[in-house]
Amino acid sequence: MHVFRVHDPFRRAQLAIAALFCSLGFQYATWASRIPALKTDLGLTAGEVGLLLMAAGVGAAVSFPLVALLMKRLGSRRLAFASALCLAVLLLALAAAPNYPTALVIMCVDGILVGCLNVAMNAQGAALEVKHGRNAMAKLHATFSGGSLCAAVLASAMNTVTSTVAVHFGVAAVLLLLLVASAGPGLLTEDQPAAEKEKKSRRGWTMPSRMTLWMCCAMAFGTVTEGAMNDWSALYLKDIAKASVELAPMGIAVVSGMMVLARLFADGWRSRWGDGRIVLVGSALAGVGLALALLSGGVVPALIGFACVGLGIAAVTPCVYVAAAGQGSDALTLVAAMGTTGLLAGPPVIGFIANAGSLVWGLGAVAASALVVALCSTRIRWTPANGGHLVNHTRRPRVDAPPFAGTSTRGPADADQQQLAPYTAPQERFTVVRRAA
Repeated sequence: MHVFRVHDPFRRAQLAIAALFCSLGFQYATWASRIPALKTDLGLTAGEVGLLLMAAGVGAAVSFPLVALLMKRLGSRRLAFASALCLAVLLLALAAAPNYPTALVIMCVDGILVGCLNVAMNAQGAALEVKHGRNAMAKLHATFSGGSLCAAVLASAMNTVTSTVAVHFGVAAVLLLLLVASAGPGLLTEDQPAAEKEKKSRRGWTMPSRMTLWMCCAMAFGTVTEGAMNDWSALYLKDIAKASVELAPMGIAVVSGMMVLARLFADGWRSRWGDGRIVLVGSALAGVGLALALLSGGVVPALIGFACVGLGIAAVTPCVYVAAAGQGSDALTLVAAMGTTGLLAGPPVIGFIANAGSLVWGLGAVAASALVVALCSTRIRWTPANGGHLVNHTRRPRVDAPPFAGTSTRGPADADQQQLAPYTAPQERFTVVRRAA
């Protein structure tokens, strides 16, 4: 069995980019896990907590022009590194917030920084796939979920030691700074083809294309589905399905566990069936499965429905990010901004729906969001299965194997005329799979 080594360029870059995804999930879950404590410390009402959460979504929504400018000025490597460092420090600022207005400003800045990191790290992930011709985005997104899980474990451990938010956030900030520092040297320095850079240097930002708007819609509703399930599944089990207090947290565990599991295998599914089919079938499974669970009622149907959501929605955002990156940095920035907005603003919106009706209606809106993603997926031009990717034909180490002669160093020209950099490892041999006409 072949063992990847750290000196493998693909693996080294993948681990560095994965650290960025992990840091974002860790930072997000860290402050989210202490919302009850922040509510008590600042003397907030439930409505004020909702507005605090909404402030992060607003910051992400309005960050698009700034992120687009910073991406062009700094590039994805420097923007990702700087925003990840600032997000770590922002935890300390939130812990020290003296009043509610200050906390609102801090959360708005948090949304802007999340938008910056979200765009930059996904640009790095898309560049990794193009440079080495290997699917990697789904596994990168799995590390985001892994970071959230680690933050939840740390929050639980810190609660047993101290109830002080400042101490918890201080420890979390130190861990984040170490994680981000370790990622810096391995990040990619080039994430756009030279032809695209030259074209963009001659013109400014242009209006998004129709397909980019479909991607924005798919991303927004996909992240609404993902974020709302993490925030409302436990409450549904407790208040609607009448689950026990011990069983109620299993809603989050089922959704998160299925998402991590699916993302670990989703890159292989993408190579076999193509991104479009994965998004269409997965989002349809999430919407229909959750809708049937809500109609059936009860704990067991709810857990099955939550599992369908986690399994079906897991690969949506990685696939949409890859498709958006193929349209250029402006498209990727806009789509990522919509994704961050949906992730942060979606749960409060579902809460408003539940408050006006019931939580069943709120989760019904989540099911409808997943079906909207399925509809949008039929209007997006996806990369076909194995299109432009390198396929591994060997499993055993081939230390003495020479570079594969006669193989073109340029992959098939796709709709955006992107170049595919060659990847030649001494241990394995790859050939370029060309798309059928």
